[in-house]
Amino acid sequence: QVQLVESGGGLVQAGGSLRLSCAASGSISSINLMAWFRQAPGKQRELVAGITSGGSSVYAESMKGRFTISRDNTKNTVYLQMNSLKPEDTAVYYCKATVVVGTTPATANDYWGQGTQVTVSS
Repeated sequence: QVQLVESGGGLVQAGGSLRLSCAASGSISSINLMAWFRQAPGKQRELVAGITSGGSSVYAESMKGRFTISRDNTKNTVYLQMNSLKPEDTAVYYCKATVVVGTTPATANDYWGQGTQVTVSS
C-alpha cells in the first residue's frame, strides 16, 4: 500500500504559476512510475505528466513547454511546476503511483492521491 498526499493547489490568474507536490509514504525509488493526472468538470481524467524511477519523463502535448515534472528522492516527493497557466487548466489534479510486481507475467498496482484543486481565473 502506497499513500500519497498532495498539496499546492489554489487560485491563480491566467499567466501565473503554481507548484504541486505529491509526498509518498515510501521511497519513490521503489515506485516504477509517478504521474500527474487532471480532471475538469464534465471531462474525463487525462494524463498531465509522468516520471519513471529511472528519471524518464513524458508530457501530454497541451502541457509540454509549460509544465515540468520532477522528483526529490530524499523527500520522497514528486512535483509538478505549472507555468503560463490558462483557464482551461482549471481542474482537480491527482497524483498516481504505479508499482510493478513480479515478472512472467508482471502485475501493476495503482495508487491515487485525493486530488488538489487548481483554479485559473481570466
